[in-house]
Amino acid sequence: MGLVATGLALFVIAFATSGAAGVFARVWAPRLGLVDRPGGRKKHAAPIPLGGGLAIWFAVVPVVAIGVAAIIALGPVLPAEISIHINGIKKQGLELALILGSSTLIMIVGLIDDRFGLGWRIRLALQFVFASAVVAGGVRVTLFPPFSNVWFTSVLTVLWIVGLTNSFNFLDNMDELAATVGLIAAALFAAAQLIVGSLFVPAVLIVLIGALAGFLIHNRTPARLFMGDAGSNFLGFLLGSLTVAGTFYREGFSKSSVLSPLLVMAVPLYDTISVIFIRLREGRSPFQADRRHLSHRLVDRGLSSKQAVHAIALVTLAAGLGSLLLPALGVAGALVVAAQTTLILGVVAILETSNGPILANDRTDIAFENTSRSINHHVPADFGSLRSDAIAGDRFVSSDVLVGDTNALADAPCDESIAERETNGFAIDGERPDGQK
Repeated sequence: MGLVATGLALFVIAFATSGAAGVFARVWAPRLGLVDRPGGRKKHAAPIPLGGGLAIWFAVVPVVAIGVAAIIALGPVLPAEISIHINGIKKQGLELALILGSSTLIMIVGLIDDRFGLGWRIRLALQFVFASAVVAGGVRVTLFPPFSNVWFTSVLTVLWIVGLTNSFNFLDNMDELAATVGLIAAALFAAAQLIVGSLFVPAVLIVLIGALAGFLIHNRTPARLFMGDAGSNFLGFLLGSLTVAGTFYREGFSKSSVLSPLLVMAVPLYDTISVIFIRLREGRSPFQADRRHLSHRLVDRGLSSKQAVHAIALVTLAAGLGSLLLPALGVAGALVVAAQTTLILGVVAILETSNGPILANDRTDIAFENTSRSINHHVPADFGSLRSDAIAGDRFVSSDVLVGDTNALADAPCDESIAERETNGFAIDGERPDGQK
């Protein structure tokens, strides 16, 4: 069995394990009280099991542990292209054990949070503790002078791991979203490291890819299983640790390749930073759950939840693909790739913060037109935002209609049966209840 066949086998085993574990999680999670109940800002109509994080963990940690043990035990009889790496596997084995152990602990913290609820201060403190343990075990970012000071790289590593842990926790707000972005990121990280000749960490990432793909069987819209905080914390912590433990630069390749993680994680970090900024600007805790995430803002611009997920996935891929070119590029080429990723985020920022008209679907437009006709003699003088002629001939409605003036529309005298029939299924804030969390 060659390297390619080994990688394919790891993916298939992880995929099958995660898919099967997801079936059990859907049955047993509710019996253990691991259920996400509808209500408040959540859009799902029925309780959804929260055991997806356990399924992902079960498809990663045991599979990797058994795989490493099998390779070491069967070393003499394995093909030469595999057996020559056994010493390297043994050398990195302790680091991997530390990463998997810490990721498991962070998963357990998330599991407790899913079941009983934990304050954000406790969760954040434990994240720093476990990330510091990984760094104390020798897993640190490797930078070039003058940024190679051990204290600087240690602090940077802790912040990176904690940052990604929370980024994926923030990102887990719609069906498929966190798992899809995590799968894309893991694939790009694995490819970037394979390009420079690294094998061990990419093998672990391939297992993670298989686990996420298996979980998506149950998490695709409409989701029948959520990963919960256990899954999102495990995913973010593991990816953050593996990007540090992995190798993006080797002799003979461009030093610019160390920028690969920033390009791959550009979209999750953009979402996290923008959400924190919005919450702080509004005078709220940065860890107070709401509907201010990038995915929600895209839905507010007229996309369905599924379209928003696909858009974020494609932007993540587009922003991260440049990382695969960095090993062969000089400084000028790396700056161009980095500028390209920045411009992609700039386009996203313009589109998702636009105050212009929101493209409405046919049901919203019909409701607006019919209700407007029924109240055309009773519209208040200051109800100017309800302009059916806002953009003549096009099916657009003002964002004020969907958000700010819905109550005014409801209060105006009208044909009640028309209003109820045509606006059925739409929340008062204009957000569509189409399966999103």
